Amino acid sequence: IINISSIVAKSGYKGTVAYTSAKSGLEGMTRSLSRELGRRNITVNAVAPGYMKTDLTKNMAPNKLKQIIRRTPLGRAGNIDDVVGLVEFLLKKEANFISGQTILVDGGLTS
Repeated sequence: IINISSIVAKSGYKGTVAYTSAKSGLEGMTRSLSRELGRRNITVNAVAPGYMKTDLTKNMAPNKLKQIIRRTPLGRAGNIDDVVGLVEFLLKKEANFISGQTILVDGGLTS
């Protein structure tokens, strides 16, 4: 099981209290389900993207997006392909001992 969270679950963001609360709850659920389903050899993880070029961020003020990109060590907003590779890896047998984790894909923003 792979849940999609967000970096806001780690850092919060003004005006996103409901979204942040939901994503934080999802991460807690990921950890608990990992413990419950592990004995069945089912892994449960979450992927937490940073700021991505998506419908959710398309209406963000340009100056705010520039500020976020400036603070991101890799110097850009993410895109869907940045997340897909990690999801594909977590689905492979090579990842069968990774469970209960939230993995950030944020260009280093939260480092």
